[in-house]
Amino acid sequence: MSHAPRTRTVLSCTLLVASLGAGLTACGEPQGSPLSSTPYDAAQQISFNGKPGSTDADPEKPLEVTATGKDGRITDVTAADAAGRQVAGELSADGARWHSTAPLAAGAQYTVRVSTEDREGAPGVRRLSFQTAPGKKKLKVTFGPDAGKYGVGQPLTAELSQKVKDPRARAVVERALKVDSKPAVEGSWYWVEDNLLHFRPRAYWPVGATVRAHSNLEGIKVAKDLYGAASTPLRINIGDKIEAITDASSHYMTIRRNGEVINTIPVTTGKPGYSTRNGVKVVLGKEYFVRMRGTSIGIPTGTNDSYDLPVYYATRVTWSGEYVHAAPWSVGSQGYANVSHGCTGMSTGNAAWFYETVTEGDIVKVVGSWGEEMDPFGNGFGDWNLPWKKWRTGSALLASTEEQRDRVHAPRLRPQV
Repeated sequence: MSHAPRTRTVLSCTLLVASLGAGLTACGEPQGSPLSSTPYDAAQQISFNGKPGSTDADPEKPLEVTATGKDGRITDVTAADAAGRQVAGELSADGARWHSTAPLAAGAQYTVRVSTEDREGAPGVRRLSFQTAPGKKKLKVTFGPDAGKYGVGQPLTAELSQKVKDPRARAVVERALKVDSKPAVEGSWYWVEDNLLHFRPRAYWPVGATVRAHSNLEGIKVAKDLYGAASTPLRINIGDKIEAITDASSHYMTIRRNGEVINTIPVTTGKPGYSTRNGVKVVLGKEYFVRMRGTSIGIPTGTNDSYDLPVYYATRVTWSGEYVHAAPWSVGSQGYANVSHGCTGMSTGNAAWFYETVTEGDIVKVVGSWGEEMDPFGNGFGDWNLPWKKWRTGSALLASTEEQRDRVHAPRLRPQV
């Protein structure tokens, strides 16, 4: 919406939407109509150049309002869809033409208000509405995780139904993805893949926070022939701050709730050749019983390292098979030596306590191991292993150079048990 200095050039106005048509209503309606009021003679009409009888405006074409008479001028134009999203536009200095400077939404009902004045300065208003055609291709956003209660380390995810590679299109998508937190946090999206984004705060979520994610992408043009679709919003609640820190060199796990130590547990982690990954991981889920086999990580049956074990109270921290679980067969080594194939093992009683204490989104951190660093993406939620400055470079809105837009690609995955 723009304003311009007053000059006198027009009386009648013509609304132009290239290939408009569209259920355009209230064009040149007589005085007294709910959608039109003007001091002009009834012959002075607002019209449009769309194809007669057409039902949908082309959202790919700009909206244009033109004054064609000599006795008045356009003073203001506002155009907004039913969701209240206004269309940006520019008005010429002589008041003869207004045109949109941003794309129209697809499948949207628009109301346009044209303010005018005659040569004597008397004001007039014309109102009309039209419907844009649906987009040819839809881009849907699916937010994750499922609604519920999570730990302070739980990232949000936004999965797209179409791949988006162009940086400008990515910026359109990211700008429409909204995350609100009470209390408020500083946070950012990261493009993990062409169709997947993660959101995390600069630091862990505040204890007791309420987090909502939603998309304003519906109808918005993302790229040629690609428009946003309606998406289901997400709400999650954040619980206590549970952090389980395993020191693989001392063979003990320390568990804190909201900064206070609530338990210290002797553990065993991965032995040489199967060392547990260092870094921050996030609890992905809990499984009361899991059957673990060496063949799942490439260990042939019958060799010295092969195994086939029933495992209880298994808390998963990577997709490739790293757990915190009961390991009654290694109780003699717990607190003294690392003898597992990559998982963190503890007694059945301690594993049951851990299983009942933690929830999805809680933090499990390993230090002092000879293992690789936890992958940021692709094998669970290693998002917190990226420093904030690096995290910001994964945003299409915050990254300022092509080099900064380089994404972190997950290295090869090696399942661990």
